[in-house]
Amino acid sequence: MMDAKEFWESYRQGIKAVKETSPSTVEGFSSFYAKVMQEGVLSLKVKELIALAIGVVIHCENCIILHVRGALKNGATQEEIWEAVEVGMVMGGGPAFTFLPLVKKTIEEFTTP
Repeated sequence: MMDAKEFWESYRQGIKAVKETSPSTVEGFSSFYAKVMQEGVLSLKVKELIALAIGVVIHCENCIILHVRGALKNGATQEEIWEAVEVGMVMGGGPAFTFLPLVKKTIEEFTTP
């Protein structure tokens, strides 16, 4: 299991490096992401919780870390995060269940000073 804060810094640096090689790819996706992941009919908190649940279902460790962080940053409580993850687990079954320790570890890392 990766360290969430180390992953975050490594991810940011990695995206910067990719942008040097393929700026149109990074800018295109970033523009699309920014358009979708803003307040709308659904709050950004709800969108982050949906993305987190999907990350659990598709077994994406990077997605889990990014969207736990995003959910917390946008005001989600630990209880809301767990409920969203549980919905994802219902949809993803046993394999999704195996990612719950990563969710717990990530919450702890981003909420502990």
